[in-house]
Amino acid sequence: MTNANLLDPPRRQQAARFAEGFGQRALLTVDTEEEFDWKGDFSRDGYGLDSIRRISKLQQFCEGIGVSPVYLVDWPVANSPVAQEVIGSAVAAGKAEIGIQLHPWVNPPFDEEVDRHNSFAGNLPHALEREKFSLLRDLIEEKFATPPRIYRAGRYGIGRETARMLADSGVAIDTSVRACFDYSAEGGPDYSAHPVAPYWADGERKLLELPLTTVYWGMLRRQGETLYPLTKRFPRAAGVLSRLGLLERIALTPEGVSSEEALRGIDIALDDGLPLLVLSFHSPSLVPGYTPYVRDEDDLDRFYEWLRSVYGYFDLRGVRPTTVAEIMDAVDV
Repeated sequence: MTNANLLDPPRRQQAARFAEGFGQRALLTVDTEEEFDWKGDFSRDGYGLDSIRRISKLQQFCEGIGVSPVYLVDWPVANSPVAQEVIGSAVAAGKAEIGIQLHPWVNPPFDEEVDRHNSFAGNLPHALEREKFSLLRDLIEEKFATPPRIYRAGRYGIGRETARMLADSGVAIDTSVRACFDYSAEGGPDYSAHPVAPYWADGERKLLELPLTTVYWGMLRRQGETLYPLTKRFPRAAGVLSRLGLLERIALTPEGVSSEEALRGIDIALDDGLPLLVLSFHSPSLVPGYTPYVRDEDDLDRFYEWLRSVYGYFDLRGVRPTTVAEIMDAVDV
């Protein structure tokens, strides 16, 4: 794969196109991972897997609204017998799909120092990134009896060789790019200038990028790429711009985004002609207390109500749920 580098914004000719009948679709992705202290230091141990048991409830909910979630599992989850049973049975029944999520600090081989910089897998020496990835990919195929075709780097931390690594392994889709977000202050990637629409990693069309869906809303949304990064210098500016209806960044996630905000974001995305909307959240949010977004049972009720409202609105707007398999069948290669 020549000149494939997902860290840089793509050229216009790399835009992906879908079959005419594909329409506008939505893909639900779940960062299926261990519980850890989001505010603390990274650690190779001391994590939990309590939330994995709640995936059965999530899966039942998704089946009830006609959605096949994509579980992006990392090393601790792939080794969990509970995950293998709950997720594996849904995958085997064709009601869910399996993918890869690499958390390098809990994924062997353990040859690097555990710190914030190395929590972005793309910052590791490429040979180490590749070895961690290969072990995880093979483990998932063994435990879930199907080859994973989609990847997300934990903390969205891809590197300059990640695209080549994925294409070489047979992974068809990357979904690590979080458009409109910048993690460079922590040593991670800067996606503030990346598009939200799907695109090919390079001209060979071996790897499709599905950015997580984030849009700018408000009177100044067309200038969002330029203006929103400036709010980092003025912490209160983002709130003021939002309250005035001038500029707001809306990610399609139930974590920290209200359903009212999400519906506004959906309108923007659909009216702009986005063919595929990628939603996401973290599996520890399925249990109160493990993430900042779900602190109690009321928050958990609102979490599920967010999903119900969003998918109800998709139905009203003619947006159908989709799967990795359908995407690969419909994309123009």
